[in-house]
Order: sequence, then C-alpha cells, then structure tokens
Amino acid sequence: MARMDGKVALISGGAEGLGAAIGELIVAEGGKVMLADLQLDKAQALADTLGENAVAAQLDVRQLDQWEMAVAATVSQFGKLNVLCNVAGISEPGNTADVDLDSWHRHIDINLTGTFYGCRAALREMEKNGEKGAIVNIGSMLALRVGADMAAYCASKAGVQAFTRTVALDCAKRGVPIRANLIHPGAIRTPMFERYQNAGPATPEEAEAAFAANHPMQRIGEADEVARAALYLASDESSFTTGCDLTVDGGGSIRE
Repeated sequence: MARMDGKVALISGGAEGLGAAIGELIVAEGGKVMLADLQLDKAQALADTLGENAVAAQLDVRQLDQWEMAVAATVSQFGKLNVLCNVAGISEPGNTADVDLDSWHRHIDINLTGTFYGCRAALREMEKNGEKGAIVNIGSMLALRVGADMAAYCASKAGVQAFTRTVALDCAKRGVPIRANLIHPGAIRTPMFERYQNAGPATPEEAEAAFAANHPMQRIGEADEVARAALYLASDESSFTTGCDLTVDGGGSIRE
C-alpha cells in the first residue's frame, strides 16, 4: 500500500518550490492534492502533469475567505480533506532598525496569519469526516537560530512554531484525531533561494557558498529532502507524533 492511499491534502504555495515537491510526492504515494497558490497558472500546469489526482486553486493566504473557498473546492473535488500543508511564505532581509514596515507586515500576514487562517479553515472540515488527519506547517532554521538581519522573517517563523504547538495541544485536548507538526528547513534550493543568490553583489556561486557555510553539512538542501519529511508527518507513519519540530537544515540550527 502506498503511504498516502486514501488521503486528500491541501497545500498552500503548491505551485513551485517546497509546495510543489510535497504535492508531487503525495500523489506519487497514492494521495490526492489541491495545489493552492497565488500563481494559479503555474499551479494548474503542475496539476496537469500530475494527472487526475491533482487540481489547482487560487489562494492568497492573507484572505480567510479564499482559504475557505480552497477548502470547499478540495472537498467538492475529492470528497474530503485529511491533510493541510501550510507552505506559502516569504523571506526578505531587514534588521530591527531598518526593516521596511511594509515588509514586516507582509511577513506577519503571509507567514504567520496565513498559517493561522489555513488551520482555522481546514480544521473545521477535517474534523467533520472523523478520520485521522495531519497538519504540516513550515517553520525555518532561523526560528531556532535567529539572524540579526532577518527580524521579520525570524519573528514570523518563531510565531508559527508556537502556534503549531497550540494546535497540536488543542486537538489532543479535545480528542480530535488530527496532529500538527512543524518542519524547520535550512537553505533549500527553491525559487526563493535563487532570488537570494541573485539579489546581491556576489555571484550566484559565491552566494551559494556563503549559504552552505551556515550548515555543518556544507551544502544547500534539496526540495525533495523537505518533501520526504513532510510525507512522514502527513502519513500515518507518524501517528504518535504531534507538536514536533523536525529540522531539515543540515545541522544549521545547532552549529557551533
């Protein structure tokens, strides 16, 4: 039996990067996915390649009504919802004194409030079917080992960490068979990472070497490495795991 047989997942940020890799793996393991993203055309193109077990929907995670529509579309297409993967996010540099205020609010609105809205909308539907469910949120190595020049990003992802634990405890306290866990990636080869590679005066090769040096394993992670961690947390293999922080960061959060 494939590891996601009978499971239906809704993935925010499903058009590319980590969200796309998670969606591809869930389908490969027998599940069905709703790829929800602001980039609807790109999400639809990916869904088309994955076949009848994948569809796409427009989603701005800052809008609760769009989350509710994405949840409803998932249930309409596949009959239920078992798994929520909150992957959509942004990362922009800026220290406390100089960070652009719009950037601060974008981080909170997308990374933290967007994750809250996703859980709020999905939990109500996931509870209805009475089946085992899982929520997989995306944190960051920088939620555990912060950087001086990433004030908004670090704060938003640390908030996601605390929020995920409250969801885990809430579901357990109420006897709801839904687990909530968190993945903390390091620098991962995605479009977001590529933007950082090309944002400064350094060459892409120099930028990659600098990022790799923050990981004791001395390299950049790959999207499928995070996707495999998400698959474990989304599947029944992690049935006694909730409120967990799973690092996929090459040792970056514990470096000397």
